[in-house]
Amino acid sequence: MILETRQLSRHFGGLKAIHDVSLRIPPGEIFSIIGPNGAGKTTLFNCLTGFYAPSAGEVCFENESIGGLRPDQITARGLARTFQNVRLFGEMTALENVLVAQHCRTRTGVFASLLGTGHDAERTAARRAMAELQFVGLAARADTWARNLAYGEQRRLEIARALATEPKVLLLDEPGAGMNPSEITRIMKLIQQIRARGVTVVLIEHHMKMVMGVSDRIAVLDHGEKIAEGTPQAIADDPRVIEAYLGKRYEDTPAT
Repeated sequence: MILETRQLSRHFGGLKAIHDVSLRIPPGEIFSIIGPNGAGKTTLFNCLTGFYAPSAGEVCFENESIGGLRPDQITARGLARTFQNVRLFGEMTALENVLVAQHCRTRTGVFASLLGTGHDAERTAARRAMAELQFVGLAARADTWARNLAYGEQRRLEIARALATEPKVLLLDEPGAGMNPSEITRIMKLIQQIRARGVTVVLIEHHMKMVMGVSDRIAVLDHGEKIAEGTPQAIADDPRVIEAYLGKRYEDTPAT
């Protein structure tokens, strides 16, 4: 398994944000995590990426425990993420935002790259950054300040920035939030293209068209506990999932 949790728990006082959650994700999979608001999905991501230390249990990446590592150390190992709320450097260009993300892969300082000192490493970093912008459809916006990008473009820039760290696993926290149907379709295609690059994708998402359309397997959290796991069809038919989250079969549920 490339990513695994073993009886993972994170408690905040008496609140069990996640409790006894075990997941096994093989390389090359698109694995989605769904559940109602407050189910513990983002808390799980925070434990996977070192923002929270688990209260109990273990996180393993490539069969090695990464518990106790800082977020930057976990990123350097090959586990990257985006956030539920867009977190970009608004007063930097799209290109600069992606360049900053390469600090864990370059030996020279990232600010030397921004100053254009001409070293081969900086030129290589700039080429890689432009390649990631091209990949997400933002090459023409490379010199635009991040705060001036449209919301959907900002979401794609976050993905480009995460990809610039050269991840083996990419965690996407609600990449479709606030997007219209055409943007959702574009993100779905992008997720599939990311997997085609050999990157394992773990997705938190409420938009069921996206989840059912791209996922190999889905895990469902409710009140911090895993209540189901399986293929999209198995999840759509599971009575526990319907009761806790879907309410009725997903194909009858409007996109939200």
